[in-house]
Parts: sequence; C-alpha cells; structure tokens
Amino acid sequence: MTTALAPPVRMGKAAVAALGMLAVSTGALESVVSPTLPLLQRELDMSPAEGALLNIVLAITGTLVTPLAGKLGDRYGGKRVLIRLMAVVSVGGLVSALAPSLPVLLLGQILQGAMVGALPLSFIVVRKHLPAGESKAAIGLVSGMFVGGSMVGLLSAGPVAEAFSRHWMFAVPTFAVIGFTLLVNRLMPSDPPGRSDDAGIDWPGLLLLSGILVTLMLVFALAPEAGSQPLVLGALIVVLAAFVTGWTAVERRAAAPMVDLRMLARPVIWKSCVVTFVICLGTATGVYLVPQLLDVSGDGYGFGAGPTEIGFILLPGAVAATLAGPLGGIGERRFGSRAVVMTATVIMAAALLALSAAHTEVWHIVVGKALIALANGLCVTAMVTGIASSVDEGDTGIATSLVLVARVLGSAMGGMLGGALLTSGTPSGSEVPAESAFTTGFLIAGVVAVLSLLVVRTMNKGVKE
Repeated sequence: MTTALAPPVRMGKAAVAALGMLAVSTGALESVVSPTLPLLQRELDMSPAEGALLNIVLAITGTLVTPLAGKLGDRYGGKRVLIRLMAVVSVGGLVSALAPSLPVLLLGQILQGAMVGALPLSFIVVRKHLPAGESKAAIGLVSGMFVGGSMVGLLSAGPVAEAFSRHWMFAVPTFAVIGFTLLVNRLMPSDPPGRSDDAGIDWPGLLLLSGILVTLMLVFALAPEAGSQPLVLGALIVVLAAFVTGWTAVERRAAAPMVDLRMLARPVIWKSCVVTFVICLGTATGVYLVPQLLDVSGDGYGFGAGPTEIGFILLPGAVAATLAGPLGGIGERRFGSRAVVMTATVIMAAALLALSAAHTEVWHIVVGKALIALANGLCVTAMVTGIASSVDEGDTGIATSLVLVARVLGSAMGGMLGGALLTSGTPSGSEVPAESAFTTGFLIAGVVAVLSLLVVRTMNKGVKE
C-alpha cells in the first residue's frame, strides 16, 4: 500500500509580499553601478577598460550561477537554496559597500551575481506553494517589483552617493536585502527536496567556461596597452585558446553538459546564437558608453552630468526595457519570432548608427538609449519563445543554455569593447576620451548589427529545422 504525499503548505500573502520586497531590494542593489560608474572610476582611479569590467562582472557571474540554482533547488529544496544564495548576495553587497579598491569591489560584484540565480529559483518556490492562477499572479508581481527596484536603484544611487558616499549606495539596499531575506525565511513554508538528477552537475564545464570569460575580459582590458605589454597579452591569448579547447572537449564528452555543443550544428540554434550575440554586444556597448558620454565635458561633446542626472537620463531606457518583454511576447505570437527579431535588429542598428552621428543633445542620448533597451528586450523575448517552438521539448533547456552563453559573451565583449576604445582614445596626459572614441564604439556596434541582418533574413518563423 502506498501513502499519498502531503500537498505543499500554502504560501500566505505576507510571504508573497516579503518575496516581492526582496525583489525590490535586489533590483535596487543590482542597478546602482550603471548611473554612478563615472564616479566610481574617478574615486577608485579606474581606466575605462576597468570600468567596463566592473559594469558587466555581476551579470556574467550571475549567468554562471543560474544553471546551478535549479538543480541545487531540486536536490536540497527551493527555499533552502534561495536563502543561502541571498546570504551570498548580502555578503557581496557588504563587501561592495566597504570596498577600498577595485579588486575588492569586483569581488563584491561577483558575490552579488548570485541574485541572478536566486530570482528564478523564487519563482519555482512560488509555483510549489500556490495554485496555478495565483502562482502566475505572484510571479508577475515579483518580476514587476524587481524591475521597479531597478528603477529605484537608478534614481537613488546618484543622490545617495553625492549626499553621503559611494559606500552608502551599496549599503542601503544591502541592509534591505538582509532584512527581507530574514522575513522570507520566517514566512515562507519549506519545500521538501526533489529527486536528484542522476547525471549531476557539469562542474568541469562550468569552471572552464568561467575561465574563458575571465580570460576574455582580461584580454580586452589589456588590449589598449598591447604595445607596452605584448608578452602578457600574448600569454593571455594562449591561455584563452587552451580554456576554449579544454571546454570544448569536456562538453562533448560530458553525460549532462552545461552546453551541448553538438546542437550548434542545427541552423535554428547557431542563427539564434549569432543574433543574440550581436544584439547583446550592441546593448552592452551602448550601456557602457552612454553614462561615460554623459559624464565627460569635452570640447563640443559630453554633458558633465553628475550621477543623479545620469540616473534620470537613463530612466526612460529602463522603462523601455520593461515594456519590451510583453511587447516581444505579443509580437512573437502574432507575427512570428523572425519578424520580431528583424524589427529589433533594425531598431538596434538604427539607434547605434544614429548615436555615432548625433550625440550632442540630451534628447539624442535619451532616445538612443531607450531604443537600444527596447530592441534588446524584444530580441531576447522573441529568441526564448522562438527557440521553445523550434526544437523538441526535451531539447529546450540545452538550446536555451547555448543562447545564454551567446548572450553572456556578447555582453562581455560589448562592454569591454567600449572600455578598450575609450582607453585607447584618451590622449596622453588627459583624462577625457576623445569624441572619436565614442563615435567609433557606436559605429562598430551599429555596423555589426546591420551585418547580422543577413543572418536574421534566413531564420525560419518558428518551424523546426
């Protein structure tokens, strides 16, 4: 005789509200760097390339954590893993708040990257403890509050940093994260561990991919100084090639690879990866260059804006990114993923090329940044839904992981490209990059987006290939 399993304990409204406020806090903590990056570069004596590294390291480490979160949650229980990941985020926030130098601040951002894996895990926990209709509403609430928290961070980071110090712009949201994590731990019911995945976790693949990303960032950081350190740069390129070779071999032989490289031979997969890479490269280039252009005061270019003004100027872009998700989903259902991706790529290319030619008025920057954010959101949404309908159900996770890696690489290379261009474009004895460095950055990303249209035109509308 078998005993029926007891249904999961229902989650109360207070627990959902606490989870939502935790999302607000993490969203705010995640977004404080962008509007204050020029200030951080001055206070910590960072080069533009180092600033670009700081701007993207949280997203990169978060992307590496995300594939592990679901498996660990299934193995040990969703709530248990969620609370521990948020503890790591809290430690990262405190390290960032107390950081006296760039290496320590980078460590803090690496630890904060755990939040990227914690939020999807919270959605899984909600689904376990609420009926289908209520869980969808709760997931929508938490997602919306995370976006709202990002806007709070954009608007509050500058005033807090200017009124107090850069330390407090990390400390205030971190204290909120700690408080709401404790509240979630108290109010959220525990869920039992699920069945473990017999294949386990691809730790060698994860570590080698981490090595690839770190080495790639170091190559871009040192590229502007290649003339003075050719041996170091050459050695890093050799190390990068070794990591790529080792990772490729490991992923081909792994029983449950983090990224199944054999699927790259399928046209629907490699085309999606190429377009995702290009869109994210353009987005990351714009996300890095725009605050830098707002901050500088050059001869006939730049605006000399402070962190508070930069936050307000970036706000329309955050709103556009928020709207892009729903719009991308609606467009994909009505017109197909190819039509949405084509539209997004055209918008991205037009915005970047326009910024390369016209960036002397604030409205140029506001409109350009908003269009870049809109294009990125439309493309990513269409790619995720398009992949889901273009591959067998059992291959969805593998295909998504490939697109995820392409997104990380595009974001890393876009941000570091912008930093390398500004570093090499800064005249000797000056701290202000030449206007040509900004123009070149926007132009390169725009031209790459235009070239990617050749790939987009050959994509199917969602049929299996």
